[in-house]
Amino acid sequence: MPTNALADVTASDSTLRRFLHGLPGVDAVGLEARAASLGTRSIKTTSKAYAIDLAISMIDLTTLEGADTPGKVRALAAKAVHPDPTDRTTPRTAAVCVYPDMVATAKAGLAGTDVKVASVATAFPAGRAALDVKLADTRDAVAAGADEIDMVIDRGAFLAGHYLKVYDEIRAVKEAAGPARLKVIFETGELSTYDNIRRASWLGMIAGADFIKTSTGKVGVNATPANTLLMLEAVRDFRAQTGVQIGVKPAGGIRTTKDALKFLVLVNETVGEDWLDNHWFRFGASSLLNDLLMQRQKLATGRYSGPDYVTVD
Repeated sequence: MPTNALADVTASDSTLRRFLHGLPGVDAVGLEARAASLGTRSIKTTSKAYAIDLAISMIDLTTLEGADTPGKVRALAAKAVHPDPTDRTTPRTAAVCVYPDMVATAKAGLAGTDVKVASVATAFPAGRAALDVKLADTRDAVAAGADEIDMVIDRGAFLAGHYLKVYDEIRAVKEAAGPARLKVIFETGELSTYDNIRRASWLGMIAGADFIKTSTGKVGVNATPANTLLMLEAVRDFRAQTGVQIGVKPAGGIRTTKDALKFLVLVNETVGEDWLDNHWFRFGASSLLNDLLMQRQKLATGRYSGPDYVTVD
């Protein structure tokens, strides 16, 4: 059930709509200006080394392609555990994220480590399936060993204003996920407005999301500093109102160390140290890890190794 402080807002479609549309409107110019301003912060060398290791530890190392094979997933799992085989001080990634049919393979590859297995479910990425199919997808992934479920919301229902339908679906997936942590993906690039992203954030949190996530990585606009800043403000305000802490996961389009450090500055300046941990903040990424490893090697040796010195995903 929703947290007690907001229990009455889900009593009906109309009360939920009234609550979501009563949230303060987003000042788009101000939001983008603040995100851009925070992105210009310089980071000293010692802090940069710490931030790079932190970013590595926050990655959900992801492969979500139709051509995924067991061999590719095993290689990804090995990379998650030892991102740089030449330097065993390199942190492990937070998780490996795969389709449900690859969960057992990933789980076997990560056995004996603390790296989580995350699985997309609920007819990812479009979410166009009946609820019973989505719930079966979720249960299959958890039964195979998934520690975390990344679900997509029904954007069509959300955009049509059927908020209670979206809420009920998140609740049902949360129940089907059992002990697995639930990340709720909004596909911010399809929500059109910042006001909709704020409403989706609150809707997901009220429904029981453990994380709110920007994107699938499968559309043109994915994670941006501005939409991630907006979601960070939402989790900050939600905790202030309810006492419940929710994680944030930007995903898609974050490819360089410079990008990742900008997002970490956003986290530090908006929600603070409580979220600077991979239990509460993740990057959904595939190519980001290689750039972080190259920058890490440069800091350690003074030389830029180049892409030939890291494994290719």
